[in-house]
Amino acid sequence: MKTLTQNQSVLDSLYRISSLVSQTEDPREALELIIDNLIETLGASSASIALINPDSSQLEIEVYKGLPKSSEEIKLTLGHGVTGWVALHGEPVLIEDVRFDPRYITLKQSIRSELAAPMILEGLTVGVVNVDSERIAAFNEEDLKLLVLLTSEATKVVSRLWLINQLKEKADQLQALISAGQHLVATRDQATLLRGITREARHLINCRYCAIYLLTPDKKRLQLQALEGPGGSVEYEEEIEPGQSAIGVALKRNKQVSVVDLPRTEEHHFVDLVQRDGLCSMLSTPIVVEKEVVGVLNAYTTTTHRFNNDEKRSFATLASLGSVAMENSRLYSRVFTSEESLRRNERLTTLGLLAAEIAHEIRNPLTVIKLLFESLGLDFEQDDPRTQDVAIIGEKIVQLEEIVSRVLHFGRSRSEMHSRQNLKQLIEETLILLRLKLEQSKVHLVYTPPTKPLWVEVHKGQIQQVILNLILNAVQAMPKGGVITVALERNDTGSRPTASVFIKDDGKGIPESIRERIFESFLTGKSDGTGLGLSISRQILKSHRGELELLSTGDEGTIFRFMLPLLEQ
Repeated sequence: MKTLTQNQSVLDSLYRISSLVSQTEDPREALELIIDNLIETLGASSASIALINPDSSQLEIEVYKGLPKSSEEIKLTLGHGVTGWVALHGEPVLIEDVRFDPRYITLKQSIRSELAAPMILEGLTVGVVNVDSERIAAFNEEDLKLLVLLTSEATKVVSRLWLINQLKEKADQLQALISAGQHLVATRDQATLLRGITREARHLINCRYCAIYLLTPDKKRLQLQALEGPGGSVEYEEEIEPGQSAIGVALKRNKQVSVVDLPRTEEHHFVDLVQRDGLCSMLSTPIVVEKEVVGVLNAYTTTTHRFNNDEKRSFATLASLGSVAMENSRLYSRVFTSEESLRRNERLTTLGLLAAEIAHEIRNPLTVIKLLFESLGLDFEQDDPRTQDVAIIGEKIVQLEEIVSRVLHFGRSRSEMHSRQNLKQLIEETLILLRLKLEQSKVHLVYTPPTKPLWVEVHKGQIQQVILNLILNAVQAMPKGGVITVALERNDTGSRPTASVFIKDDGKGIPESIRERIFESFLTGKSDGTGLGLSISRQILKSHRGELELLSTGDEGTIFRFMLPLLEQ
């Protein structure tokens, strides 16, 4: 039976181990303190703690004291040696003389007796604690029970520290994902975006390389788009067929695929990198855009590694963020392509309107010229050269009439494209086109539609052009962002009911020097403007029997209103 002093020593030892949680947050440091405590309590000459590596399922000595440095290189399979036997069977062992135990593997020639106890966590053995002495029969059954008791308490302490560290790692990963998402979504250039995804992915799970492969347009091959290594972006070109690699499985099944041992797998990608850098394991995650798998995001390690569920979830989340950013980049590119197309159409419309105005103005004097020419009675002798001149002049006047008629007919033919439109829906469709432009410009849009539809007979594309032009002007008036308010109302005060569309910004207002002339052609206050937007918009509305007007402008912003006649319901 233990004396009171011995019992107190045990209690002190248990207390010291249990209090480690408040002393350190580093599991390895806690294990080293536990080793010191065990040696002191049990009067041992050396001790070690071996943990099971989840990737290799081997026992590796994590901390030790009193043993040679070569102990760090020891790796035991389950069942091998005394430590492996304890880990396999989950039972403690007392060996009075190791020289007569066939299981013992010599780490130090002077060791004679040994105690070993399993570290059991939630029913699973996660490691083994070994205590050694250079004396034969240095330990007894009471010492073994004490070691089991101390090991149990040590396992609880270390498991709590592991849990704390896992929670911290998850918090760090979450913060990294948030930061990565903010950075990636703000990136518009596709090549820069792909490099950013691989860079963030590599930092997220601390691997050797990260790569992105995307399907070629014919969807028959995977092409390497970005590769990130320890030194940053790596220049590397490669195309592979999906069927030649485990990457193809991730692509085909839309499912994460991990390869533990790359050198022993029939992989046909990164062959020279696998050999040169000793790449061992790979995690491949599909990239999905609009419910379609377009490529894969891969991570590579230089040690054999089984990716755990947390790593897989984090990697999958980053791949999802990357796919959203890729789609945003594509949509952003389409918006600017559409905007450029609208600008080209604006110039074509301008030319058409100017041509129609010129033709209209030419027709009247041309008619007068024709009437006066025919009334001159210029009849000359057949052989008089002026006879031919008169014929040519008459022919050219007729030709000019035909040209003017064709231009005017072309202008009138556009009215045949008018159709019955719900102005409320037309505005909503137009605002969708501007969504990414407004987001990029940090502009918030507020749209106030009526409760009932307002029907008008218009050329849909031309009215959309008016709305786009007015809103883009408002965006340019707010270079640091702001709020644009769009409202649609019914107006019954006039002789005929009309629909009124109000567009208000909170920008700097129109310069006073040009306010009276804003609807003049080629008048602009912008260095890159044409000065035709408002002029064309007013012409379009006039051709629809509508009107465009400036209601107010100043330091608090600008309000434009355009009106269109309503159809009878």
